[in-house]
Amino acid sequence: MTDQDTPSPGATGDEGAAAGPPRSGGAARRQRKQTLLRLDPSVHDALARWAADELRSANAQIEFLLRRALAEAGRLPRGAGPIPRRGRPPKDGADGAE
Repeated sequence: MTDQDTPSPGATGDEGAAAGPPRSGGAARRQRKQTLLRLDPSVHDALARWAADELRSANAQIEFLLRRALAEAGRLPRGAGPIPRRGRPPKDGADGAE
């Protein structure tokens, strides 16, 4: 079993999941790039805890942080699409209040 096969505490397990079908009406999504990232185990554990606190997977937390750093540095490409939404789609006619 490799490091990638071992789930970390707080991880949701969807880090390696392929992108699902597009949620918007028929718009084709670009293929998402995959990359291997080697991290110090303590850094990964801290990242996984942070991700769990914000109800994200470790992979989504890494992408969120990278996008924020790129934006702050003025290097986020204009053509970069939004982070794909995961989870349950909103109810029809819901105004966001629960």
